[in-house]
Amino acid sequence: MTFTTADVEIIQRDTAFQGFYRLDVLRLRHRLFAGGWGPELRRELFVRHDAVCVLPYDPVRNSVVLLEQMRIGAIDKCDNPWMIELVAGLIDTDEQPDEVAHREAEEEAGLQLRELIPITRYFPSPGGSNERVHLYCALVDSQGVGGIHGLQEEGEDIRVSVWPLDEALAALEQGRIDNAASIISLQWLALHAERLRQAAGVGQ
Repeated sequence: MTFTTADVEIIQRDTAFQGFYRLDVLRLRHRLFAGGWGPELRRELFVRHDAVCVLPYDPVRNSVVLLEQMRIGAIDKCDNPWMIELVAGLIDTDEQPDEVAHREAEEEAGLQLRELIPITRYFPSPGGSNERVHLYCALVDSQGVGGIHGLQEEGEDIRVSVWPLDEALAALEQGRIDNAASIISLQWLALHAERLRQAAGVGQ
């Protein structure tokens, strides 16, 4: 049996909060695997713009560009809320994901993306948020990349570093890199780095 959105009935939907993000309260019910309709449910939905995340990879140097910045979502759950993560940004209504990727790479890391390779699209927390992430790997020249970047008017304070791929994968294994987009993209790159290096003329 395959369900669609037609198998969910929205009884009522109200906006409880509207700021940079939005919180909606829904009353709904949905069809059941055993047949018929389930009971009425009340659910809160965190409404966000979709996001773009990019792992910049230099196939010649076999290195990745990673960012560090403070993330409010981590302050209650770990000793160090400065996350090691990817270039990332939210999609405005009139933008395409690839446009966001190029813009954010320049703003957050001073990077020019040579080629953008789609990895996947996914919902990071569909139990309570409608955000969908567009995940990419981008080929770059990492020579001279680094330093402090970000837009001052947005309060960004981003440290940019170039990591040998082996060191980034070790940090992943050690749990130092612990956010979903970074984990997924580095695992993808571990599988595909040799192919990308060969295509760049530097693979074994």
